[in-house]
Amino acid sequence: MPVLLNDVVPDFSADTTQGPILFHEWIADQWVLLVSHPRDFTPVCTTELAAMVQLSEEFARRDCKLIGLSIDPLTDHDLWLEDVAARAGRAVDFPVIADENGDIARLYGMLPSRRAGEGQPGSTARAGYLIGPDKRLRLQQSYPACVGRNFAELLRALDAIQLAEAWQVETPAGWQPGDEVLIAGELSDAQARSAFPAGWRAEQPYLRVVPQPGD
Repeated sequence: MPVLLNDVVPDFSADTTQGPILFHEWIADQWVLLVSHPRDFTPVCTTELAAMVQLSEEFARRDCKLIGLSIDPLTDHDLWLEDVAARAGRAVDFPVIADENGDIARLYGMLPSRRAGEGQPGSTARAGYLIGPDKRLRLQQSYPACVGRNFAELLRALDAIQLAEAWQVETPAGWQPGDEVLIAGELSDAQARSAFPAGWRAEQPYLRVVPQPGD
């Protein structure tokens, strides 16, 4: 069964390029982005891991660890990460899991339905899991093997989730940090007046717009 939003994500033990881990213990009390890749030495995956390296400091600034996963063995990972480092301009500074038997891919529901001519037998989907410090799944995405991810969008989503948890707000379509936000729909007007004493702009009775808190 796939992992569902708000579920506590499954724990597992794994070998990684930075040594063995117990996943929940490794998460500790931080945010985590777990990203799966179909295979080592594939063009899209190489560009994705390089993008993660280049943005790793931005994720760290948001208290978010990065970790990759591919079904190939550690010996392949170590060689592949040299290619990733060459593209990124610096060494890979996060672990990559060796899921050789596909156990973690099955545990998380990463394996795609098979269609003729797509991917390799047993390869994982291009999946991503944003996990909170409480070990619960906050965001999940799946891309086909031919499409590379936008990691700036994952940073934007992380910003939105962290903002929502801190201030009882929601973010509108296309929101970027610093834009106006929406008062959380579950707050009554009386509760909203307490949380937002400066008031709000009501485009609809249920659509209450305020400046981004904390600016």
